[in-house]
Amino acid sequence: MAMEPHLLRTFVTVARLGSFSAAARELGYTQSAVSQQIAVLEADLGAGLLHRRPVEPTEAGARLLEHAGPLLLRTAAARADIARLAGAPASRLVLAATPLAVTTGLAAALAATRQAHPGLELTVRVLGRPEVPAAVATGEADLGLTDGMAAPSDPLQLPDVGPLTAVAVAEQPVAVALPAGHPLAGRRGLDLADLADARWLDAPGVAVPAERLRAATGVAGFRPATRYPGTDLRGLLVLVAAGHGLAVLPQGVLDGVPGVLGAPVREPRLVHRTELVRGSLPEGPAALLARLLDPERP
Repeated sequence: MAMEPHLLRTFVTVARLGSFSAAARELGYTQSAVSQQIAVLEADLGAGLLHRRPVEPTEAGARLLEHAGPLLLRTAAARADIARLAGAPASRLVLAATPLAVTTGLAAALAATRQAHPGLELTVRVLGRPEVPAAVATGEADLGLTDGMAAPSDPLQLPDVGPLTAVAVAEQPVAVALPAGHPLAGRRGLDLADLADARWLDAPGVAVPAERLRAATGVAGFRPATRYPGTDLRGLLVLVAAGHGLAVLPQGVLDGVPGVLGAPVREPRLVHRTELVRGSLPEGPAALLARLLDPERP
C-alpha cells in the first residue's frame, strides 16, 4: 500500500496536538477513524509511530515527521500546479510578500492590473521569507515577492517547494543601521567583519539574519544582544535608535529615519535583492502583474 497523503496528514496532526481526539476535531473525523488511519499507516510502514500514553512520536515517528512536511508540501504544490492549468478566477489576486519586498513599481503595477481587471479582489499577505515560496507553490497565493541579501546579480537561495520560477525585480545597496550617536555613524563604508563583536539585533523576519552575516563574512560572531521576532520595521528601527543593537537593512529604508543612520557596507560586496516568485500562470490578473513587475519582460 502506498503512503497516502491523507494518512500522513492525520499522523502529523495527531503528533502536533498530542491527542487523537483533538486531531479528530480539527480534521473533522471521528476519533475511531483517526485511530484506524494511524494503525493503517503503521502497518504500511511496519513500525509503531506514536506512543499512546502520553501521545508522542516514537523514534520512527520522529523520523517520519522530518519527511512529512516536505512530502505534504510537494503534494499540495502538485495539486496547485495542475489547478493553475485550468485557469485562476479572474476576479481575485493574492500576492504574498515579505515585509521588505516592496519595489518602487509595485503600486503602479497593482494599479495597472486593477485597471485592466475592474472589480478585482486584491489581497496582499505579509509572510516570512520561507513562507512566501510555499504559499505560491501550494496555491495559497498567486504570486510572491521575497527578499534577502546576496552577492550582486546572484539569485536568492529559495527552498525547493515545487516548480517555481524566481526573477529579480529590484536590487539596492545594504547598510548597517546605527544609532545616530554611534562612533561609526557617518562612515562612508564599513567592513562587516570588523563589526562581528558588536551588539547586534536578531531580527530574522526583517533584517539580515546573523547566520547569513557569518556566512557572508566567514567570521564567527554577530551574537545577538536583543532578539526581535517581529516583522514591523518601525519597531526594529526604534530599538536600533535606542542602542539595543545593530542591523543590516536595505539602504533605502534608512533614509530620513529619526535617530538612525545607515553606514553602507563596503565589504563583502552585497545587495538587498527582491525577487518575484511564480508558478505557471494562465492569462489573467496574476500573469499581467507578473509581466509588469518583471523588468526583463516586454
